Amino acid sequence: MKYHTPALLQTSVDGLHIQGDGVFVDLTFGGGGHSREILNRLSEKGKLVAFDTDKDAAKNLPNDKRIIFVQSNFRYFIQFLEYHNLLPVQGILADLGLSSHHIDMPDRGFSYRFDAPLDMRMNQNAKKTAFDIINTYHKDKLLNILENFGELSKAGKIADAIANQREAKPIETTFELNDIIKSTFDGHVSNKVLSKIYQALRIEVNHELDALKEMLQSVPNALSSGGRVCIITYHSLEDRIVKNFFKQGEIDGQLIDDYNQLKPINKKVIIPEYKEIKENKRARSAKLRIAEKQ
Repeated sequence: MKYHTPALLQTSVDGLHIQGDGVFVDLTFGGGGHSREILNRLSEKGKLVAFDTDKDAAKNLPNDKRIIFVQSNFRYFIQFLEYHNLLPVQGILADLGLSSHHIDMPDRGFSYRFDAPLDMRMNQNAKKTAFDIINTYHKDKLLNILENFGELSKAGKIADAIANQREAKPIETTFELNDIIKSTFDGHVSNKVLSKIYQALRIEVNHELDALKEMLQSVPNALSSGGRVCIITYHSLEDRIVKNFFKQGEIDGQLIDDYNQLKPINKKVIIPEYKEIKENKRARSAKLRIAEKQ
């Protein structure tokens, strides 16, 4: 089984405007697709630093002396680069999507398609799982997660059903959760609704939006003048954060101190062409934004 087919591969790496030498960063190594394409365009003197919090990703490392792999959350990327005297860098790329590996591995609990423990941890050494959220969070907090991270209109009804069910016994598996969700609907529950609920839980388990905001704040200080950052998002929450930061230097409506202006390269968000979506349906919601440090 292929680990992952990267979305917007050529377009995103083109956006880095690689000139051969220099240091580039892949913040989401995963299956290594974007990293390999970056390496193809680097000279022998070039260097690539690749980050991934999931230990499984290390199995995909190419045999190339120019790459450094770091098993760490990308929110800490600038500390690593600074410690190893690799700043500034000429380009940064992040593909924020969930990899096919995670979706297709039943035991990781990322997909509603398989009966599996409620896990959803990117970093398998982390303590908090989706089980903990479902079974221990106060109902109001659970409601906020479903509303804010899943953008669900029926979040209250779903949170009530979960809270009622767990009083009888803990909710342990994805299929148990699916049954509870389905009980709140009169008719068929769409895969889109299930996806949004699993998205909300995954974001909370892995602190994804907080990590994204922290990473973005480090980007201007990490880039050299003329350096570029390319970020691929997959839902409106991520895309809105990236868009506002690239355009106004804002996160949660607040201007970031010592913000070095990034100039968006693409006026309109870049999306996959029909041919790519036909070949890789998981790319259909991908959105690419590119910015350059002035």
